[in-house]
Amino acid sequence: MTTAYDPIDLSGTPLANRIAMAPMTRSRAGEGGTPTDLTVEYYAQRASAGLIITEGIQPSAIGQGYPDTPGLHSDEQIAAWRKVTDAVHAAGGRIFAQLMHAGRIGHPTLLPDGLVNVGASPVPAQGQVYTHEGPLDFIAPRELTGDEVRATIGEFVTAARGAVDAGFDGVELHGANGYLIHQFLAPGSNHRTDEWGGSVENRIRFAVETVKAVAAEIGAGRTAIRLSPGNPYNDIQEPEPEPTYTALVAELEPLGLAYLHVTEAVEMRELTLALRKRFSGALVLNPATEGPTGPESLALVEDGVADLVAYGQLFLANPDLPARLRTGGPFNEPDGATFFGGDAKGYTDYPAL
Repeated sequence: MTTAYDPIDLSGTPLANRIAMAPMTRSRAGEGGTPTDLTVEYYAQRASAGLIITEGIQPSAIGQGYPDTPGLHSDEQIAAWRKVTDAVHAAGGRIFAQLMHAGRIGHPTLLPDGLVNVGASPVPAQGQVYTHEGPLDFIAPRELTGDEVRATIGEFVTAARGAVDAGFDGVELHGANGYLIHQFLAPGSNHRTDEWGGSVENRIRFAVETVKAVAAEIGAGRTAIRLSPGNPYNDIQEPEPEPTYTALVAELEPLGLAYLHVTEAVEMRELTLALRKRFSGALVLNPATEGPTGPESLALVEDGVADLVAYGQLFLANPDLPARLRTGGPFNEPDGATFFGGDAKGYTDYPAL
């Protein structure tokens, strides 16, 4: 029987176990969107994960959605990330960079002067984003032109090349949780009538073309994507997600990707299993649970539902999580007040066993 502590190979990237650290925004980047020495310590502390997936990293300046998040679109950012990957590798870990273009999620006050948030269509998300000026309503994004859609794919490609230059083992494209790729997938946020919208085939095109372009640049074995079918987060409306995601996975299946990462929405296990059946590569699952994902979710590997299980808050608070899961705890409690922004408190000061 396969367990979460068995090794696995992700299309050429060997992992020591099947426990993944889920991507989590921490809003602690330094000046110019660069990781800091604390960032290096934070990820190195968690290198016993089979796979670390970083916080969302914007592939371009206009892709930023939250305060103090890091980028991968300048030489300074690439050099700073190299310190992170070197530290993780020295500790025996593996790390993928999650490339996240926030699209309509964000606010112009978070962007360089003159830039305005962009999206699949000029449809604002309902809700607010936290900024240094306090919470502000999301705005109607500027609709990307066809040429700009192609240029945005190019930004992902350039950032993926930068990630490899920075020493990452691969990249995960963030196609979930209501960000730009998800905005193209979902009919509620994509009202386009050109080749990038309307039918299922057109709505999945941006995701497919971005994955293919990144894979062509850095290799399919170093390319992955995260999806969250039916997840309403960030005002996403997907009343019938199954046709969209089965069609998308059918396009991704032949490419030989490193893995497919599914963030499961409530009551979507049947769709998760359907996607699992259609994707022959490794499946990373962040399962739908009432609270933070716990030790009981390790059984998903034993049952064959997933190849790896991704842990978020529990990994945030327990740098040595695989060891704690093996012994059944004890577990440090996450401090929600320190999730976003700040210093070492709630970031690198959680004790190991």
